[in-house]
Amino acid sequence: MLEFCIRSSIVSPLPFPFPSQIIRFQYRNFLQPILVSALQSPLSPPSSSTDPNSYIHINLLTLCSKVQSLLQTKQVHALGILNGFLPRSVSLCASLILNYAKFQHPGSFCSLFNQTFQNCRTAFLWNTLIRAHSIAWNGTFDGFETYNRMVRRGVQLDDHTFPFVLKLCSDSFDICKGMEVHGVVFKLGFDTDVYVGNTLLMLYGNCGFLNDARRLFDEMPERDVVSWNTIIGLLSVNGDYTEARNYYFWMILRSVIKPNLVSVISLLPISAALEDEEMTRRIHCYSVKVGLDSQVTTCNALVDAYGKCGSVKALWQVFNETVEKNEVSWNSIINGLACKGRCWDALNAFRMMIDAGAQPNSVTISSILPVLVELECFKAGKEIHGFSMRMGTETDIFIANSLIDMYAKSGHSTEASTIFHNLDRRNIVSWNAMIANYALNRLPLEAIRFVIQMQETGECPNAVTFTNVLPACARLGFLGPGKEIHAMGVRIGLTSDLFVSNSLIDMYAKCGCLHSARNVFNTSRKDEVSYNILIIGYSETDDCLQSLNLFSEMRLLGKKPDVVSFVGVISACANLAALKQGKEVHGVALRNHLYSHLFVSNSLLDFYTKCGRIDIACRLFNQILFKDVASWNTMILGYGMIGELETAISMFEAMRDDTVQYDLVSYIAVLSACSHGGLVERGWQYFSEMLAQRLEPTEMHYTCMVDLLGRAGFVEEAAKLIQQLPIAPDANIWGALLGACRIYGNVELGRRAAEHLFELKPQHCGYYILLSNIYAETGRWDEANKIRELMKSRGAKKNPGCSWVQIYDQVHAFVAEERVEGFELGDWLAESV
Repeated sequence: MLEFCIRSSIVSPLPFPFPSQIIRFQYRNFLQPILVSALQSPLSPPSSSTDPNSYIHINLLTLCSKVQSLLQTKQVHALGILNGFLPRSVSLCASLILNYAKFQHPGSFCSLFNQTFQNCRTAFLWNTLIRAHSIAWNGTFDGFETYNRMVRRGVQLDDHTFPFVLKLCSDSFDICKGMEVHGVVFKLGFDTDVYVGNTLLMLYGNCGFLNDARRLFDEMPERDVVSWNTIIGLLSVNGDYTEARNYYFWMILRSVIKPNLVSVISLLPISAALEDEEMTRRIHCYSVKVGLDSQVTTCNALVDAYGKCGSVKALWQVFNETVEKNEVSWNSIINGLACKGRCWDALNAFRMMIDAGAQPNSVTISSILPVLVELECFKAGKEIHGFSMRMGTETDIFIANSLIDMYAKSGHSTEASTIFHNLDRRNIVSWNAMIANYALNRLPLEAIRFVIQMQETGECPNAVTFTNVLPACARLGFLGPGKEIHAMGVRIGLTSDLFVSNSLIDMYAKCGCLHSARNVFNTSRKDEVSYNILIIGYSETDDCLQSLNLFSEMRLLGKKPDVVSFVGVISACANLAALKQGKEVHGVALRNHLYSHLFVSNSLLDFYTKCGRIDIACRLFNQILFKDVASWNTMILGYGMIGELETAISMFEAMRDDTVQYDLVSYIAVLSACSHGGLVERGWQYFSEMLAQRLEPTEMHYTCMVDLLGRAGFVEEAAKLIQQLPIAPDANIWGALLGACRIYGNVELGRRAAEHLFELKPQHCGYYILLSNIYAETGRWDEANKIRELMKSRGAKKNPGCSWVQIYDQVHAFVAEERVEGFELGDWLAESV
């Protein structure tokens, strides 16, 4: 019988009347006990003076507010029809409509409305239907249609209509419809209503019209606490934390409105984002004063804010005073400790959570995994992975993304790939994690392939995608794919992003295309990183002068140079042998308290040794408190370059006695010194020592040995060494042999070396000139001319000689036969004399 009543009630009222006594009997003896049992909610007994119909009606409304399923809603609906309240009772109909909306059953609430709305002379039931459409999935269009139908029927719009309609506009981001409704609001005079004004604030803020939302708020004749919470929340969501904080102070100082629980929970993330501990403490004091500190939501927000402000003591105090800790409480303290680098404390908090019997959720696991990565506790990370598998949450998108990141950073690319491919649903973070995985594990081709694949699946790359894949292109020197990704970024509109533009500059610079890097630099936003990339890039080329110019420009614009800036510009000064400018940069480093940084100190050592001021370099070297292997290597190379061979070798021995962990570069430095001094036996001794220590020689070591033998006149022995090499000789090795043949006039070996060089570097003009000179010096002019002709036919051109001159504290570069304007060299020479 109950099933029949439920089914018939959804379609239409009962086709025949029931005597009221029978209906009351059915309600009391059959339906009421079922509903009361299902809802676990006792109903109030009727008093002697209460009309039985009113009693049933009141209890039906009570039941409506407590239903927990679609079936229970249908049962209450059936009772309303059986007792004759539907379709007459507008209040019962409205309650049922909202319940059907809550359980996503639009067909039922629309049918119920169509049976009842004629009994309602006001906008109440229409407003309820619009509200129901805003609750139901994909109900925006039907909600707008209900509003239009309401207007066409001439129903009097009231102050409850517009908040529901504006919410539809806000949820669907339909600013055009929202402005249209705003015009009607203004026309009917509801713009002064605070509830309508609050919804308009939300509309403009959600649609990105933040300035209009501010202006609307400033012009509101009346504001309540919801108005303040809304504008502060909108500013916070849009990242304008400073302005949100200003509105908070305005609320406290100039308004009679006092913050409520929602205000506190909205304000604490702002103080956390600004790392404003004083603001956090003020909000905390206010919460204690008005009794909000006992709320678990307040405690969780305070823990998160104190954590991000770095106040660990206050964080633990609030956490320990929280009476009812939930998963959010534990997640907040783990995140708060982790974001300030207190990884061990975060891990201990996770262990405490397990010991306390709290169940970790997806947020907990995705928060603790980066902590384990930072601590390099990859075994514990695998245990967390196993735990998530036992809990059945391995395929949770947040956990999976964190697992991919963990395995990628631990070098387990295969495991990361397995997790990714097992995902039923992927988001942009999943794709970015995999692209970063391949880039980190030196699989740049896979990273580039994944960018293409993610677009084929309909996922659009974002700024993180580009900042992950562009370094992969830079590492391989893949200029072509890098340009394609650049073009993709232009089409999507991401090149204006600072991180993307910096990645593009870096990619072009490392691919040797500094002209394109400079074009991106000139047309993008710039920060210190942008300048550093170009300063480093130019310092490694013949156009070192640009590094000095960029360093000066950077300082003029008020950007503070950092360690990377100084390393780059000092390297440029070293390559230019610009002693005066290098000393000036040294002074700037001293004033910026960066001189003691080891990278800067080592760069200065390199600069002074290349400028021939080994005395200053030696003094700086002795002042470095904690020398690394690069400090020693630089000094050994410096002494070797100026011919102080015994000092270079003694420095190498002193480094070994100082228990410094010397490396392959150390042997390059000492072998180079032996080569310059013709110390063949000493060089063979160090080379043999290196082999005995199972250090695998590189091309540079073999180049040093060939140069050592060749300079000492052992050209044939150098050629035999090349033939016995376990690796394919590169251009540097053959070039060293060719240079030795030029010194000692060995034409046949020189020709053989040149043939290999012409295959390896056909565009390098220096090798053609060397062989041509060998032929010319032995009187073989025909062969010399043929080599010159071969050089021309292959398009190998000799670069014009470039010189630098310092005039009036500025370094000027010029090439052969170039006319330099802006100053007269003769006049300057005359003044100098």
